[in-house]
Amino acid sequence: MSKELKIGLFGFGCVGQGLYHVLNNSTGFRADIVKIGVKNKNKERTVAKELITFDKGDILNNPEIDVVVELIDDATEAFLIVSEALKKGKHVVTANKKLLALHLQELLDLAQQSNVSLLYEASACGSIPIIRTLEEYFDNEELEKVSGIFNGTTNYILTKTINEKLSYADALKQAQEKGFAESDPTNDVEGFDAKFKAVILALHAFGVIIKSEDVLNLGITTLHENDIKYASEKGYKIKLTPIIQRLEDDKVSVFVAPRFIKTSNHLFNVDNEFNGVIVEGKFSGEQFLQGRGAGSYPTGAAVLSDISALSHGYKYEFKKYTQKHKPQFTNDVLLDVYFRYSSVLDLEKIEFTEIKEKYTGSHYNYVVGKVKLQTLIKERGYILSNNLFISLVNDSVSLDKTVIKTELKKEKQLA
Repeated sequence: MSKELKIGLFGFGCVGQGLYHVLNNSTGFRADIVKIGVKNKNKERTVAKELITFDKGDILNNPEIDVVVELIDDATEAFLIVSEALKKGKHVVTANKKLLALHLQELLDLAQQSNVSLLYEASACGSIPIIRTLEEYFDNEELEKVSGIFNGTTNYILTKTINEKLSYADALKQAQEKGFAESDPTNDVEGFDAKFKAVILALHAFGVIIKSEDVLNLGITTLHENDIKYASEKGYKIKLTPIIQRLEDDKVSVFVAPRFIKTSNHLFNVDNEFNGVIVEGKFSGEQFLQGRGAGSYPTGAAVLSDISALSHGYKYEFKKYTQKHKPQFTNDVLLDVYFRYSSVLDLEKIEFTEIKEKYTGSHYNYVVGKVKLQTLIKERGYILSNNLFISLVNDSVSLDKTVIKTELKKEKQLA
C-alpha cells in the first residue's frame, strides 16, 4: 500500500517546474507539494502565491512535510538544506550531482543515522534509470565496466559541430537557447558534470566512494576542426565519455575524456541531448540504455520516479558498498590517446610511453600512443591553457606495470 506523500520543494527553475508539471499530469500516483522554497522575491511564478516561501524553515520545520525535494543550483546551499532535512528525519530526493559527489559519505551516514531514504536517480543521466538498474539488477553481479555519454549538453554541442559543421561557439549558443546549457557552461563543457555523475555511479557499480578531485576530467573546450577532420577520416565520432572500469588486481579506474567512437559502438548514434550508458557484467555481458539527458520534463520524470518509490518505502541498499572485499580506486593506468599538440615542448610535457602514429605539419601536429593517466592529471592545466586536445582512441585501460614494479621494489626494500 503506497503512502500519499507531502512534499517540500526547494527550487522552481527548469527541473522544479518540470517536476511540478509531471506530478500534476501523472495518473495513478498522488503526492502533494505543500511548499516551494525559492530565493528570488521579484520573480514571477506560475503557481499560487501561498505555495511559495522564501524561508527554508517553513519547509524544514514543518512536521506535515515528510519528503524534501532539492532542485537548486547552489551545491553549498543544497548541502545545508539536505543535511538538515536528513537530521530532522525527512526523506530526501535530489538531482544535485555536485552536492552528492562532494559529500557522498557524509550524506549516506546522515541518512542511515536518521533511518530515512536519500534518493537521487535524476542526478545521473537524466531520464535513464541507471542508478536503480545498478542497485536492483546488478546488485549481486560483478561488473567489468560502466561507460557512456552522461552529459546532454556536450553531446548536443558535439553533434552540431560534427554532423552539421557548426562552430563550437554557435553550437554552444544553440544549446543555451534550447535550455540544455547554462549561461556559464563550464561544468558541462569541461567535464565536471560528467565526472560528478561518474563518482556517483562508481558507488553503485563497484561500491567505492571516490573523491571527485582525484578523478581526471578533460572536456571539449579545446576541440579544433583538425581534430574533427581526423576523426571523420577514420570513420569516428567524438563523444565525451566517462569510463568506470574494473582492472586486474581488483582495482577500479574512473576518468572523463573525449573519445573517438566507432560505428560498431552503441554510442555512435546517440546524438543531440540524449545520453547513453553501457553496462558490462561479468556474466550478463553488455547492456545498453538510452534516454534524454537534458531538459525539464525528462529530469522531472526521474525525480518523480524517486518520489513514487518513496511512497512504497524504497531505499538504496548499497550492497556493493557494504561488502567486505571492494576494489580500490587507482589512477595508475595507461591509456591509448590521440594528442594534438603545437610544439616540441608539448611532447616533453605530455610524455608518451609508446608512440603508434605521428604526424608533423606546418599548422597541425598529432601523435597517437600510450600515455599515463597520472601524466594527464598532472598536466591538465597545461593542456587547457595551451589549447591542446586529448581524445581516447579506444576504451582500452590497463594498469601501469611500472608503478606496480616500483611499489613491489619499495616493499622489498622496507622488508
